[in-house]
Amino acid sequence: MPALLLLVLATLFWAGNYLVGERVVATLDPLSLTWWRWTMAAVPLVVLAQLVERPDWRRVLARWRVLLLAGVLGVGGYGLLLYAALERTSAVNASIVNALNPVAIVVAAVLLGQACAGRRTWVGVAAGLAGVLLVLTRGEVGRLLTLSFNGGDVLMLGAVTVWTAYTLIGRRLGLPVLAATAVQVVLTAILLTPVVLLTGLTVPPDRGAWGAVLFIVVFPSIGSYLCWNLAIGRVPPGVAGTSMNLVTVFTAVIAALLGRPPTLVQLVGGALVIGGVLLASGVGRRKGPAAGGARGAAGLRDVIPPGV
Repeated sequence: MPALLLLVLATLFWAGNYLVGERVVATLDPLSLTWWRWTMAAVPLVVLAQLVERPDWRRVLARWRVLLLAGVLGVGGYGLLLYAALERTSAVNASIVNALNPVAIVVAAVLLGQACAGRRTWVGVAAGLAGVLLVLTRGEVGRLLTLSFNGGDVLMLGAVTVWTAYTLIGRRLGLPVLAATAVQVVLTAILLTPVVLLTGLTVPPDRGAWGAVLFIVVFPSIGSYLCWNLAIGRVPPGVAGTSMNLVTVFTAVIAALLGRPPTLVQLVGGALVIGGVLLASGVGRRKGPAAGGARGAAGLRDVIPPGV
């Protein structure tokens, strides 16, 4: 299958996570949905990692402590925040705020000295932030003075923060991506199990809810990762990173087909965020010996796909 088609499928499946997740949280609490998703995806991901990467599992498991930390942040924490956000905001809004991820990673990498940034990068950062603020305020700038925002949009900002930390940690693992993800999922599922048993596990109430959960397990949780990992080695890094903008585009288009067209504010805000990402992803290597081999922040998106 062509690599570009694999990237399109990966981003289409991730867009489905927002739209289907928005419906599922009406019957399942975020913690239960996160547990069902990753518990059911754990074994298939381990099998896929073995088939696709054939990793040295001893080497992977030797890093279990940092993989557990990464899993708590990017697998458990991100999922919880995402689904909690979808209880309070629309899938389109959530995907627009989440599109800020690459910009947040760029800023964090610059602050940590892992990359340098020029004027173009900071213009992109400013555009991305302006787009998110537009969405957060619903176009009513006066809300900035009262800090009156939709709680779901604010939770998505928390999800972006958590994913940024997760990506920076994952970048330094030096492990096969699919295998590392599989171990993170297994560890997170084990960690979440006593929590959901103590707080009360919600079971999908009917066939429709079970079908929605299975969709999230099969497509955004397994299919997207498989397509992504099969594609990224066959396309330029910039193409892989930029393709993640399709998640927001697909979410908006599918929502429109379902009878919920995006508002003008969402269209303008989304355009600003995506345009900002394209500008900010131009961060490059430091020049000269002082760089210490620093990798450009744009490359972070090619290690772990943002916003799953």
